[in-house]
Amino acid sequence: MSALFRRRPKYASYKEGKNKRHKVLQTLAYILVFFVIYLSLNTFILSTWLLESNGMQPQLHGGDRFIIISRTIQSVLVAISSSQTSIPWQRGNVVLIDKAAEKSTPLLLRLADTVVRFFTVQQITLISNEDLLYMKRVIGLPGDEVYMTGFVSRVKPMDSIYTLTEFELSGKPYNINIPQSPSFWNESLPFSNNLEKIILKENEYFVLSDDRSNTNDSRTWGPISGDVITGKAIFRYWPLTRLMVP
Repeated sequence: MSALFRRRPKYASYKEGKNKRHKVLQTLAYILVFFVIYLSLNTFILSTWLLESNGMQPQLHGGDRFIIISRTIQSVLVAISSSQTSIPWQRGNVVLIDKAAEKSTPLLLRLADTVVRFFTVQQITLISNEDLLYMKRVIGLPGDEVYMTGFVSRVKPMDSIYTLTEFELSGKPYNINIPQSPSFWNESLPFSNNLEKIILKENEYFVLSDDRSNTNDSRTWGPISGDVITGKAIFRYWPLTRLMVP
């Protein structure tokens, strides 16, 4: 008799199965929409970035996190402002430089890397470019004449007859670390405290670390192309005790 009352296996009806498939497709659609929004924001509007080195001391430190406004938005803001210049950056701006942009990376690889980084919360990447991302300060703009004495840059803007220090031309005050040069230091060594005059060409920028003992800036690269400047730091949001506009 017990066999007569044994519960039969419950199979999902066609309608239940259809509803489950609909929920799965709906979830995938939400993920896709969120991904597209993330990609659009990260590429064309705002992104966040972690400063890993101490090359921008004394004001900016390794471990600081910044909100970066993209080159696209910065160019639009300049275009709609009353400014007469079409140059998106100003002297004194802290910018994000992607030296990987000088390399030719296949489009499919870049797209796949974007997807992987999105779904792993930036923990995994297919393109190793950790050593090619830098945060530096803009010292000279296209057309400027730039030279350095005592680790301090002097700049003569293209439309000026006067040469001023980098601090006088910056739209925002900042400090730099000036290292003590060893006794054997001379002008032939890298990162000398003096640099000869150079005139920046069209779409060329001169950028430096605030810590002038730090490597990897225009003292070794030379002037950089504006094409490798991907954005500008507009706010330091971490740590909370050092919130600031760079």
